[in-house]
Amino acid sequence: MRETIPLPMAQRELDEQERKIVRALIRDPRQSDNAIGEATGVNVRTVSRKRQRLEQDGILSYYANVDLTAAGTRQYKSRHLYTIKFRIGVSHKQLLDDIRREPAVRSVFTEVLFESHIAEIDGKLAMLLFIDGESDLDIVQTVQEKLIPSLRRNHGEDSIEEVSTVRILSPVRCMRNYVLPVNVESGFVRPDWPDEAIYVGR
Repeated sequence: MRETIPLPMAQRELDEQERKIVRALIRDPRQSDNAIGEATGVNVRTVSRKRQRLEQDGILSYYANVDLTAAGTRQYKSRHLYTIKFRIGVSHKQLLDDIRREPAVRSVFTEVLFESHIAEIDGKLAMLLFIDGESDLDIVQTVQEKLIPSLRRNHGEDSIEEVSTVRILSPVRCMRNYVLPVNVESGFVRPDWPDEAIYVGR
């Protein structure tokens, strides 16, 4: 049987109405279709149809962020970016399978990982982990006592080749359009922030 190689997907450009809808949702993702229609001049039924299509196509997603840092609930006062580089032989599929095996309940990963990514460094796979803790020492202990042993259990005692860390001082830009110290106020993009400064693609 001949192997089928998937063709790359064509670039999907947003039309002018979709751009208006997405900009409105970047400002406030809780807005109703009616409110978006009034703000943009797009017919409410068109807003509803296009919004639903953007969601179904995986172009538009919504997230809620609970700020547990010193600027929010003050549970965590430190954040580090850890880079954990794996030896040759640890595959992308293995890492994804490991993530899928994590139980769908609260765990140390859910509690301390603010964000994580799979990366490639010098031909080897790596994990980039934004880790929160009560202090710098708390983060180091969590990584050494919980995260590293868990990764070694799943991928082998010799699976980790290198670990490096950077202390994060404060966030600046998030998800392209949220410049936290500049244009976000009370959890929303400031009303006076211009539409042309909200990028939604070419």
